[in-house]
Amino acid sequence: MENSDLSPDKIKVNLETSKIPWHELQRFFAAGVAIAVSGDLDLVEVACQFAVDNKAQVELWLENGQVGHVSDQQAGDWLANGHSVWAVVVKPWILVQTAD
Repeated sequence: MENSDLSPDKIKVNLETSKIPWHELQRFFAAGVAIAVSGDLDLVEVACQFAVDNKAQVELWLENGQVGHVSDQQAGDWLANGHSVWAVVVKPWILVQTAD
């Protein structure tokens, strides 16, 4: 998708998204604010829905297991493998998605 196809809010969120080694996000995981986003979702779209507090959509993703707190297992695997993730801040959350 080209930037011209994105709303100004999505362009802003897209520019704030970056690839980062998981070990640099450990303190956010420990604080319980790291949220895993399934690879079948668009991280930018999820971040936008969090930002506008679209509770109905976020609850649907939660129920479907597409969004949720990073599990101890995920965090341990990512750390052990030196994994990087795509990340974006939507205060107070850090949304992360595997960077395959």
